Amino acid sequence: MTNIAFKKDLKIAVLSGKGGTGKTLLSVNLAAAASQSNYIDCDVEEPNGHLFFKPKWHMKKDVCVKIPVVDESICDGCRKCVDFCRFNALAYINNRLKIYEDICHSCGGCVLVCPLMALTEKDKVIGKVSLGNSEDVRVLSGMINIGESSGTPIIKELLSQSRSLSDKRPTFIDCPPGSSCIVMESIKDADFCLIVMEPTIFGRHNFDMVYDLVKLFNKPNAVVINKSIDGYNPSEDFSDKNEIKILEKIPFDKELGLLSSNAEIAVRKSVKYRDFFSSLLEKIYVEVSNETVTHT
Repeated sequence: MTNIAFKKDLKIAVLSGKGGTGKTLLSVNLAAAASQSNYIDCDVEEPNGHLFFKPKWHMKKDVCVKIPVVDESICDGCRKCVDFCRFNALAYINNRLKIYEDICHSCGGCVLVCPLMALTEKDKVIGKVSLGNSEDVRVLSGMINIGESSGTPIIKELLSQSRSLSDKRPTFIDCPPGSSCIVMESIKDADFCLIVMEPTIFGRHNFDMVYDLVKLFNKPNAVVINKSIDGYNPSEDFSDKNEIKILEKIPFDKELGLLSSNAEIAVRKSVKYRDFFSSLLEKIYVEVSNETVTHT
C-alpha cells in the first residue's frame, strides 16, 4: 500500500441505515488490513465483531449508571423530585416515593432538588465492556444487559477506554445501525464517516436517514456499496444525483459470503480480499488527507 500521510490516531466510523448491510464486514476487514489498529464494536445491543476476531480477552469491566435511592425516614412527600423528572421515573403513591429504575436516565437532578437530602444514588450495572487482542488488532466490545433502555453509557465507556490507550493507532468504529442517540454518540469524535449502502430501494431509503445525521454532525464522509450487482442500482443513482462520493463497490460474491458466514476475516484468508480492502483503506486515507488539506 502506498505510504500516505495521515493522522496516526485517525478515527473512522462505519455506519449503515439498518442492520445486515455489511457494516461489521467492512469494519473488521479494514481494521485487519490497517494492522496495528483498534476495532471498537459500538453495536452494543448485538455485537458480533468478536465472532470474527476471536480475541483473547484480558480485561472485562462492568458499566454502571447512577439510580436514585430514597430514605423513607427522611422523605416528607414534597414531590419536588417528581415534578422535576421529565422521564416520569418518579411517582408519589400511597404516601411513598416510587422509583422506576428502568426508565430513569441517571441525570441526578432529583437528588439535587430534594430539600431534605432524602435521595442518594446507587450503582446499577447495565452492561459490560471487554478489551482483547486478535493478532495485531486491539478489540474493544460492549454488551448491554437485556431489558436496559439505553446503550449510550456503554458506548461512552468504550470510547473512553480507546482514548486512554496511548499508542495512537488508527481506530475503526463499528457503529450501531440506524440514526438514533447511540449512533450519534459513536460518531461524535470520528474524523471520517464511511456509510455502507445496499443496492436496493430499501437500502437507499435507510441510507438517506443516516446520511442526514452525518451531515448534521458535519463529518467528512463517503459511501461503499455492498452486495453490488450489475444493472440499475438505486443507491448508486441516489449518490450520483446528490454528488455523494462512492469509494468502492463490494461485489455480491460467493467467496466473500462464505468467508463471512463462517465468521472468517476475508483479509486474513484471501489474498484477493486483502488487496481489495487494503486498496479501500488507501482511498479512505486519501479522502482524509484531502479533507485535512482543504480545512488547513
